[in-house]
Amino acid sequence: MTEKDRENSAPESTLAQDKNNAARDEAELSEVAEHLERRRKIYLSYGYDLEAERQAIIRAAQPLSGLILEAGTGKGHFAVNLARLGYKLVSFDCSEEQLRIARMNLERHGLAHLVELVQENGENLSFADGSFEAIFSVNMVHHLKNTHQVLSELIRVLKPGGKLIISDFSPEGLAMMAEVHRLEGDEHEVAPVGLEEVEKFLKEKGFEVTRTRTKFQITLVCKKPAEKS
Repeated sequence: MTEKDRENSAPESTLAQDKNNAARDEAELSEVAEHLERRRKIYLSYGYDLEAERQAIIRAAQPLSGLILEAGTGKGHFAVNLARLGYKLVSFDCSEEQLRIARMNLERHGLAHLVELVQENGENLSFADGSFEAIFSVNMVHHLKNTHQVLSELIRVLKPGGKLIISDFSPEGLAMMAEVHRLEGDEHEVAPVGLEEVEKFLKEKGFEVTRTRTKFQITLVCKKPAEKS
């Protein structure tokens, strides 16, 4: 093959690789969607409506304005819910793989332009102090190993007077999740620090905390003290 032939064939090779990658990504996202649909039906059999719970969390956080941060992107489902309502946000996760799936999820819904995905360590965030008017953490607390350190970082990057919205499973919700994982041959690990201790910690920091709950979910809307004039 001549140098000219190589030049002419390179774009075709690249295009074929791009098509293969796109097909792989689409197949993986479809697999994720199928798993989520199976989970959704299982949840509904217990009376847990995932979409309704997410909407309830967003309603509890109203009114919302300014730049929003989501702590713990996962596969991007909550980010999709926020973006569908027109909110722009930054969403971080420590997992590159989760962020990749979240990006595909947002692109499939035509919402990628509203969400900036970044890889971050929640215990040592790169954002400047007071960067965000609102921060969401949904079903992340029960996964955390160093809860107080992560909370301290979220407090740091939240503007004075801003809202930290922390939602996680109620005792009924954790019991339901344990049973779902058991049925799948898995174990649902739960960190020792729960929402009761989180609420106490935030109140000690001067936050005004409003608690709402459904059967399966508890949501804390926590307002950071304003700066003293």
